[in-house]
Amino acid sequence: MRDKVFLTAVHIYLLVTLLVILYPLVYVISASLSSPHAVISGQVWLFPVDFSLEGYIRVFQNKTFLSGLKNSFILLFFGTLVNIVMTVLAAYPLSRKTFAARRPLMFIFVFFMIFTPGIVPLYIVVKDLNLINSYGALILPTALSAYYVIITRTFFESSIPTALYESAHLDGASEFKILIKIVLPLSKPIIAVLALMYGVTHWNSYFNALLFIDKQENFPLALVLRQILIQNTVDITSVADMKTMLEMEGMRDLLKYSMIVISSIPILILYPFVQKYFVQGMMLGAVKE
Repeated sequence: MRDKVFLTAVHIYLLVTLLVILYPLVYVISASLSSPHAVISGQVWLFPVDFSLEGYIRVFQNKTFLSGLKNSFILLFFGTLVNIVMTVLAAYPLSRKTFAARRPLMFIFVFFMIFTPGIVPLYIVVKDLNLINSYGALILPTALSAYYVIITRTFFESSIPTALYESAHLDGASEFKILIKIVLPLSKPIIAVLALMYGVTHWNSYFNALLFIDKQENFPLALVLRQILIQNTVDITSVADMKTMLEMEGMRDLLKYSMIVISSIPILILYPFVQKYFVQGMMLGAVKE
Protein backbone atom coordinates (compact mmCIF):
# COMPACT_ATOMS: atom_id res chain seq x y z
CA MET A 1 0.00 0.00 0.00
CA ARG A 2 2.85 2.36 0.81
CA ASP A 3 4.41 1.73 -2.59
CA LYS A 4 1.10 2.44 -4.33
CA VAL A 5 0.64 5.69 -2.40
CA PHE A 6 4.22 6.72 -3.18
CA LEU A 7 3.91 5.94 -6.90
CA THR A 8 0.60 7.77 -7.08
CA ALA A 9 2.16 10.84 -5.45
CA VAL A 10 5.10 10.68 -7.85
CA HIS A 11 2.79 10.44 -10.87
CA ILE A 12 0.73 13.39 -9.67
CA TYR A 13 3.88 15.43 -9.06
CA LEU A 14 5.24 14.59 -12.52
CA LEU A 15 1.90 15.44 -14.15
CA VAL A 16 1.75 18.83 -12.43
CA THR A 17 5.38 19.50 -13.38
CA LEU A 18 4.62 18.59 -17.00
CA LEU A 19 1.67 20.99 -17.10
CA VAL A 20 3.71 23.80 -15.54
CA ILE A 21 6.47 23.32 -18.14
CA LEU A 22 4.18 22.64 -21.10
CA TYR A 23 1.75 25.53 -20.67
CA PRO A 24 4.24 28.37 -21.41
CA LEU A 25 5.36 26.55 -24.56
CA VAL A 26 1.78 26.10 -25.75
CA TYR A 27 0.97 29.71 -24.89
CA VAL A 28 3.93 31.08 -26.87
CA ILE A 29 2.98 29.03 -29.93
CA SER A 30 -0.70 30.01 -29.64
CA ALA A 31 0.18 33.70 -29.19
CA SER A 32 2.42 33.62 -32.27
CA LEU A 33 -0.52 32.28 -34.33
CA SER A 34 -3.04 34.85 -33.05
CA SER A 35 -3.85 38.37 -34.16
CA PRO A 36 -2.04 41.34 -32.56
CA HIS A 37 -5.32 42.55 -31.02
CA ALA A 38 -5.96 39.18 -29.38
CA VAL A 39 -2.43 39.10 -27.96
CA ILE A 40 -2.44 42.63 -26.53
CA SER A 41 -5.95 42.30 -25.10
CA GLY A 42 -5.10 39.10 -23.26
CA GLN A 43 -7.62 36.90 -25.10
CA VAL A 44 -5.05 34.16 -25.72
CA TRP A 45 -5.00 31.57 -22.96
CA LEU A 46 -4.47 28.16 -24.52
CA PHE A 47 -5.47 28.09 -28.20
CA PRO A 48 -4.88 30.69 -30.96
CA VAL A 49 -7.47 33.48 -31.20
CA ASP A 50 -8.21 35.02 -34.62
CA PHE A 51 -5.70 32.73 -36.35
CA SER A 52 -3.07 34.76 -38.17
CA LEU A 53 0.39 34.24 -39.64
CA GLU A 54 1.13 37.95 -39.69
CA GLY A 55 3.85 37.64 -37.06
CA TYR A 56 5.79 35.03 -39.06
CA ILE A 57 5.32 37.00 -42.30
CA ARG A 58 6.69 40.15 -40.69
CA VAL A 59 9.66 38.27 -39.24
CA PHE A 60 10.67 36.64 -42.55
CA GLN A 61 10.30 39.96 -44.37
CA ASN A 62 13.10 41.33 -42.23
CA LYS A 63 16.41 40.95 -44.11
CA THR A 64 18.39 41.35 -40.91
CA PHE A 65 16.55 38.40 -39.39
CA LEU A 66 17.34 36.21 -42.42
CA SER A 67 20.98 37.26 -42.26
CA GLY A 68 21.11 36.39 -38.56
CA LEU A 69 19.50 33.02 -39.26
CA LYS A 70 22.16 32.27 -41.88
CA ASN A 71 24.98 33.32 -39.54
CA SER A 72 23.63 31.17 -36.71
CA PHE A 73 23.45 28.10 -38.96
CA ILE A 74 27.06 28.69 -40.05
CA LEU A 75 28.14 29.02 -36.43
CA LEU A 76 26.11 25.95 -35.50
CA PHE A 77 27.80 23.77 -38.11
CA PHE A 78 31.42 24.96 -38.14
CA GLY A 79 31.53 25.90 -34.46
CA THR A 80 30.21 22.53 -33.35
CA LEU A 81 32.59 20.74 -35.71
CA VAL A 82 35.59 22.62 -34.29
CA ASN A 83 34.39 21.95 -30.72
CA ILE A 84 34.03 18.21 -31.24
CA VAL A 85 37.41 17.86 -32.98
CA MET A 86 39.23 19.85 -30.29
CA THR A 87 37.46 18.06 -27.43
CA VAL A 88 38.20 14.59 -28.80
CA LEU A 89 41.83 15.44 -29.55
CA ALA A 90 42.26 16.74 -26.00
CA ALA A 91 40.33 13.98 -24.24
CA TYR A 92 41.89 11.00 -26.03
CA PRO A 93 45.50 11.41 -24.79
CA LEU A 94 44.24 12.34 -21.32
CA SER A 95 42.34 9.04 -21.21
CA ARG A 96 45.47 6.98 -21.91
CA LYS A 97 47.28 5.89 -18.76
CA THR A 98 50.48 5.52 -20.76
CA PHE A 99 50.53 9.28 -21.45
CA ALA A 100 53.07 10.68 -18.97
CA ALA A 101 51.81 14.27 -18.96
CA ARG A 102 48.13 13.44 -18.42
CA ARG A 103 48.02 14.58 -14.78
CA PRO A 104 49.76 17.98 -15.24
CA LEU A 105 47.60 18.72 -18.29
CA MET A 106 44.46 17.67 -16.46
CA PHE A 107 45.38 20.04 -13.64
CA ILE A 108 45.77 22.88 -16.15
CA PHE A 109 42.35 22.15 -17.66
CA VAL A 110 40.65 22.10 -14.27
CA PHE A 111 42.53 25.21 -13.08
CA PHE A 112 41.45 27.36 -16.03
CA MET A 113 37.94 25.94 -15.86
CA ILE A 114 37.67 27.48 -12.38
CA PHE A 115 39.81 30.59 -12.85
CA THR A 116 39.03 32.35 -16.13
CA PRO A 117 41.18 35.27 -17.37
CA GLY A 118 38.26 37.68 -17.80
CA ILE A 119 36.62 39.71 -20.53
CA VAL A 120 39.32 42.36 -21.08
CA PRO A 121 42.22 39.94 -21.82
CA LEU A 122 39.90 37.92 -24.05
CA TYR A 123 38.91 41.00 -26.04
CA ILE A 124 42.54 42.10 -26.41
CA VAL A 125 43.57 38.66 -27.73
CA VAL A 126 40.67 38.53 -30.21
CA LYS A 127 41.43 42.07 -31.38
CA ASP A 128 45.18 41.41 -31.79
CA LEU A 129 44.36 38.33 -33.87
CA ASN A 130 42.21 40.51 -36.17
CA LEU A 131 39.13 38.38 -35.49
CA ILE A 132 36.72 41.23 -34.74
CA ASN A 133 33.57 41.01 -36.93
CA SER A 134 34.40 37.49 -38.06
CA TYR A 135 33.11 34.00 -37.36
CA GLY A 136 36.44 33.21 -35.76
CA ALA A 137 35.67 35.62 -32.91
CA LEU A 138 32.66 33.49 -32.00
CA ILE A 139 34.21 30.05 -32.65
CA LEU A 140 37.84 30.13 -31.49
CA PRO A 141 37.39 31.58 -27.94
CA THR A 142 34.92 28.78 -27.18
CA ALA A 143 36.63 26.07 -29.22
CA LEU A 144 37.24 23.92 -26.15
CA SER A 145 35.34 23.36 -22.91
CA ALA A 146 37.29 21.80 -20.05
CA TYR A 147 34.06 20.40 -18.61
CA TYR A 148 33.27 18.44 -21.78
CA VAL A 149 36.90 17.34 -22.06
CA ILE A 150 36.62 15.75 -18.61
CA ILE A 151 33.35 14.03 -19.53
CA THR A 152 34.74 12.75 -22.83
CA ARG A 153 37.96 11.55 -21.21
CA THR A 154 36.00 9.63 -18.57
CA PHE A 155 33.81 8.11 -21.27
CA PHE A 156 36.89 6.87 -23.14
CA GLU A 157 38.35 5.43 -19.94
CA SER A 158 35.17 3.61 -18.91
CA SER A 159 33.93 2.46 -22.34
CA ILE A 160 37.03 1.52 -24.33
CA PRO A 161 38.79 -1.61 -22.95
CA THR A 162 42.54 -1.33 -22.45
CA ALA A 163 42.97 -4.71 -24.15
CA LEU A 164 41.60 -3.17 -27.33
CA TYR A 165 44.38 -0.58 -27.38
CA GLU A 166 47.01 -3.26 -26.71
CA SER A 167 45.67 -5.46 -29.49
CA ALA A 168 45.71 -2.55 -31.94
CA HIS A 169 49.30 -1.71 -31.01
CA LEU A 170 50.34 -5.33 -31.58
CA ASP A 171 48.84 -5.06 -35.07
CA GLY A 172 51.00 -2.01 -35.72
CA ALA A 173 48.30 0.67 -35.50
CA SER A 174 49.38 4.22 -34.64
CA GLU A 175 47.62 6.31 -31.98
CA PHE A 176 45.91 8.41 -34.63
CA LYS A 177 44.66 5.31 -36.45
CA ILE A 178 43.38 3.85 -33.16
CA LEU A 179 41.48 7.07 -32.51
CA ILE A 180 39.91 7.18 -35.97
CA LYS A 181 39.28 3.48 -36.58
CA ILE A 182 38.46 2.19 -33.08
CA VAL A 183 37.69 4.93 -30.53
CA LEU A 184 35.42 7.20 -32.58
CA PRO A 185 33.15 4.40 -33.93
CA LEU A 186 32.66 3.20 -30.34
CA SER A 187 32.02 6.73 -29.03
CA LYS A 188 28.88 7.72 -30.91
CA PRO A 189 26.90 8.41 -27.69
CA ILE A 190 29.34 10.96 -26.32
CA ILE A 191 29.86 12.50 -29.77
CA ALA A 192 26.10 13.00 -30.07
CA VAL A 193 25.92 14.59 -26.62
CA LEU A 194 28.82 16.91 -27.45
CA ALA A 195 27.17 17.90 -30.72
CA LEU A 196 23.95 18.78 -28.93
CA MET A 197 25.55 20.69 -26.07
CA TYR A 198 27.97 22.64 -28.21
CA GLY A 199 25.30 23.21 -30.86
CA VAL A 200 22.86 24.71 -28.35
CA THR A 201 25.64 26.97 -27.05
CA HIS A 202 26.43 28.29 -30.53
CA TRP A 203 22.77 28.68 -31.46
CA ASN A 204 22.14 30.78 -28.36
CA SER A 205 25.45 32.65 -28.67
CA TYR A 206 24.81 36.18 -27.50
CA PHE A 207 27.41 37.66 -25.17
CA ASN A 208 30.50 37.04 -27.33
CA ALA A 209 28.64 38.40 -30.35
CA LEU A 210 27.79 41.52 -28.36
CA LEU A 211 31.49 41.97 -27.55
CA PHE A 212 33.14 41.14 -30.86
CA ILE A 213 30.58 41.85 -33.60
CA ASP A 214 29.49 45.39 -34.50
CA LYS A 215 28.52 44.91 -38.16
CA GLN A 216 24.84 44.14 -38.56
CA GLU A 217 25.37 41.69 -41.42
CA ASN A 218 27.51 39.52 -39.11
CA PHE A 219 25.04 39.38 -36.22
CA PRO A 220 23.97 35.87 -35.11
CA LEU A 221 20.28 35.20 -34.58
CA ALA A 222 20.31 35.85 -30.83
CA LEU A 223 21.70 39.35 -31.36
CA VAL A 224 19.28 40.02 -34.20
CA LEU A 225 16.32 39.05 -32.01
CA ARG A 226 17.49 41.48 -29.35
CA GLN A 227 17.86 44.27 -31.90
CA ILE A 228 14.45 43.65 -33.47
CA LEU A 229 12.73 43.63 -30.08
CA ILE A 230 14.43 46.88 -29.10
CA GLN A 231 13.51 48.54 -32.38
CA ASN A 232 9.90 47.47 -31.99
CA THR A 233 9.62 48.86 -28.45
CA VAL A 234 6.88 51.49 -28.39
CA ASP A 235 7.88 54.97 -27.28
CA ILE A 236 4.74 56.39 -25.66
CA THR A 237 5.91 60.00 -26.05
CA SER A 238 6.13 59.63 -29.84
CA VAL A 239 2.63 58.13 -30.30
CA ALA A 240 -0.25 60.51 -29.88
CA ASP A 241 -3.08 58.12 -30.81
CA MET A 242 -3.84 55.51 -28.13
CA LYS A 243 -5.23 53.08 -30.72
CA THR A 244 -2.05 53.27 -32.78
CA MET A 245 0.05 52.73 -29.68
CA LEU A 246 -1.92 49.60 -28.76
CA GLU A 247 -1.57 48.24 -32.29
CA MET A 248 2.18 48.81 -32.22
CA GLU A 249 2.44 47.19 -28.80
CA GLY A 250 0.41 44.20 -30.01
CA MET A 251 2.62 43.79 -33.09
CA ARG A 252 5.73 43.99 -30.90
CA ASP A 253 4.45 41.16 -28.70
CA LEU A 254 3.40 39.15 -31.75
CA LEU A 255 6.87 39.51 -33.27
CA LYS A 256 8.41 38.49 -29.97
CA TYR A 257 6.43 35.26 -29.77
CA SER A 258 6.97 34.45 -33.46
CA MET A 259 10.72 34.91 -33.17
CA ILE A 260 10.87 32.74 -30.05
CA VAL A 261 9.13 29.91 -31.91
CA ILE A 262 11.32 30.23 -35.02
CA SER A 263 14.56 30.36 -33.05
CA SER A 264 13.56 27.31 -30.98
CA ILE A 265 12.56 25.02 -33.86
CA PRO A 266 16.10 23.86 -34.92
CA ILE A 267 17.03 22.81 -31.39
CA LEU A 268 13.66 21.16 -30.78
CA ILE A 269 14.17 19.14 -33.98
CA LEU A 270 17.67 18.12 -32.89
CA TYR A 271 16.77 16.95 -29.37
CA PRO A 272 14.71 13.83 -30.25
CA PHE A 273 17.53 12.40 -32.38
CA VAL A 274 20.10 12.80 -29.60
CA GLN A 275 17.97 12.03 -26.57
CA LYS A 276 18.59 8.26 -26.72
CA TYR A 277 22.32 8.87 -26.24
CA PHE A 278 21.96 10.97 -23.10
CA VAL A 279 22.05 8.21 -20.50
CA GLN A 280 24.80 6.26 -22.22
CA GLY A 281 26.84 9.35 -23.14
CA MET A 282 26.33 12.07 -20.56
CA MET A 283 25.69 9.97 -17.45
CA LEU A 284 28.31 7.30 -18.13
CA GLY A 285 30.87 9.88 -19.08
CA ALA A 286 30.14 11.90 -15.94
CA VAL A 287 30.77 9.04 -13.50
CA LYS A 288 34.31 7.96 -12.77
CA GLU A 289 34.57 4.27 -12.01
